[in-house]
Amino acid sequence: MIKAVVFDLDNTLVDFMAMKRRAIDAAIQAMRDAGLKLPADEIQARIDEIYKLKGIEFQNVFDELLYNEFSKIDYKILSAGVIAYRRAREAALVPYPHVYMTLVELTKMQMKLGVVSDAPAKEAWLRLTYLNFHHIFDAVITFDDSGERKPAPGPFRKVLQRLGVKPEEALMVGDWAERDVVGAKQVGMKTVFARYGDTFGTVHSNADYDITDIGELISIVKKENKR
Repeated sequence: MIKAVVFDLDNTLVDFMAMKRRAIDAAIQAMRDAGLKLPADEIQARIDEIYKLKGIEFQNVFDELLYNEFSKIDYKILSAGVIAYRRAREAALVPYPHVYMTLVELTKMQMKLGVVSDAPAKEAWLRLTYLNFHHIFDAVITFDDSGERKPAPGPFRKVLQRLGVKPEEALMVGDWAERDVVGAKQVGMKTVFARYGDTFGTVHSNADYDITDIGELISIVKKENKR
């Protein structure tokens, strides 16, 4: 009997990579307009390298970009980039199709809902709150809560504990097979691969279910609970 559905956040509930690309593009243009005399493609390459070294959630990427270029931070250029990034991010931060409808329907089915994210707590909660999801979920586990990143078992065990369900009573839904599927399976959860958010070209997810639309979760839960 499935009693809970747990979601990854980025690229499962929201198209994080599309949002990130639009926000970075806007920031690059704004910084060039403010006086950063580098070609756009070179700025993009430098930003990509910083994210590669520091992680995609690194919060001071523009500071580091400017310090590497000038050995100091030009706050006129920095502020232009930050404001443009934030405005574009908010405009682009939208859920995938049918997310709201699916979450509401799962709630009506008396499902407990959770999130397990590798994002820092502040960033995860800002995204959830901006989307008005912060009241929907019964448990949200971030990197700051567990101190571990998926596929380590800690985050999955912690969300199960918070939700008050056994591993076999929960579905884990995520876009990253090597983290979401592998991590959930090793603690005994049923798994659903969000193929619509896959950015790796995954051929075989090894999940119990693959979905191309989040709305398919409704029929999966009903099928599981008829057994």
